[in-house]
Amino acid sequence: MTLDVPSLAALDRAYEHCRKITRDNSHTVYLASLLLPYEKRRSFWALYAFARVSDDRSDDTAPDRHARWAEYCQSILDPAPDASADPVAVAWADARHRHHIPRALSERLLAGLGRDLDRVEIDTYDDLVQYAHGVGCPVPVMAMHIVGAQSEAALSYAVTLGVAVQLTNVLRDVGEDLRAGRRYLPREDLARFGVSEEELARGLVSDRFRALMRFQIERNRRVYSEALPGIHELAPAGRLTAALVADLYMGVLSDIEAHDHDVLHRRARVPDLDKLRRLPAVAYRTFVSGHERSP
Repeated sequence: MTLDVPSLAALDRAYEHCRKITRDNSHTVYLASLLLPYEKRRSFWALYAFARVSDDRSDDTAPDRHARWAEYCQSILDPAPDASADPVAVAWADARHRHHIPRALSERLLAGLGRDLDRVEIDTYDDLVQYAHGVGCPVPVMAMHIVGAQSEAALSYAVTLGVAVQLTNVLRDVGEDLRAGRRYLPREDLARFGVSEEELARGLVSDRFRALMRFQIERNRRVYSEALPGIHELAPAGRLTAALVADLYMGVLSDIEAHDHDVLHRRARVPDLDKLRRLPAVAYRTFVSGHERSP
């Protein structure tokens, strides 16, 4: 079976479109992707573009957003789009075919993202983990199909890493999400530290809020600790990519701490130069010392 596109040139254009989406939206993922062999790298871009564009589409606030979302989900998962279709759909269909990525994984991601079409408020940590499983876990599992794995154990580790990364996204984007009508910090944790939703709405970075964030960060780091051993269950060609992604997302947690836990007015990030500086140490831990450090 071959993908029904008019030419390889059209497919190349579709992958180039995905490369630009990756480069322009996540320097972290783009840098990590460059460590992969060419074909896997292109598929990695298609995966990122699929997830990124889908995430953006789930921010739709139009009255008919649910109908528009259903139409988008159908089109983005077309198994044989022609060259006139969305280039992300074209590249993602090819990547899924090349790496035997089950359609159900894409559908699971879309189902998780579809929750964002309505107001989101999380009550408990278990609710947050369930949400993270929906939107965070399918991506590393699909990435595992691309980079390859050496054992079945890699799957559970990939799921755990997906949860860890999504929890970091939640902590990084607290202010941005609140302004969009979404509150992912669990209500039970707000109550535990005496932080009211009215204070969040006012952007008050109090000592209570800082204590709340320290608690969230420590819990997030424990999830990374559970996920990191799985890096050595991946095929060698994908280990450094996975290790760098994990390290850079953990770096976001450190950046939150460095800026006094203010995630209500700024978006934490790891500067591009720091990303490059981290690479030799990540490579050493991955291939020489034989283990990843705990976060």
